Amino acid sequence: MHAKKPLFLMALIGLFLCVSSASGESIRVRFVFDGDTIFLENGETVRYIGIDAPEIDHNTHEGEYMADAARNFNKKCLADTHAVLERDRDVRDRYGRLLGYIFLTTGPMVNELLVAKGLAVVSTQPPNTKYQSRLLRAQRQAMKARAGIWRRLPEKEQRRYVGNKRSYRFHTTHCPFGKRISKMNRIPLNSLQDAFWRGYSPCKTCQPAAILKK
Repeated sequence: MHAKKPLFLMALIGLFLCVSSASGESIRVRFVFDGDTIFLENGETVRYIGIDAPEIDHNTHEGEYMADAARNFNKKCLADTHAVLERDRDVRDRYGRLLGYIFLTTGPMVNELLVAKGLAVVSTQPPNTKYQSRLLRAQRQAMKARAGIWRRLPEKEQRRYVGNKRSYRFHTTHCPFGKRISKMNRIPLNSLQDAFWRGYSPCKTCQPAAILKK
């Protein structure tokens, strides 16, 4: 009987470690760069997974539409500097930044809150798709409410776009990258509303959704 206790305790400890690992790691935030990027006290920069907030030029300090609002909301969420970082399959981006979902100690995911407020758009980067459907639900609610950046989304539009089912990007019909999409991955989109509702994010080259940034 006594010999079984150490094995039982080791099993409990192993289970605890698995649960702790799955729930993420505690972090302390030193600085908020913008709506989707933060700097931690351990010297790491974290880029939020699954979203894209309006950009701020850190040289001129000029920002796209709602960029200041996105940064201020992100800063307000992380005001106590304590949070939890949860990772997905790819740990870092090509710039060496950590990739993560940021959760408040009270429970909510900051990535999701920004999308729900219309302060960021869903930007799926496979294979990091753990919370893709959850973020898209938040975006659709924000679109219905015309919150934040969605105030500038045209209600009626005559233009057509093309989406890539593999990359989750959409392009203008004249975009060279859009023209390279294979028939298997190519999907026609009837408007910006249609593209964002389905969870596609705009190409950085042809910028089909520039109207939302000005």
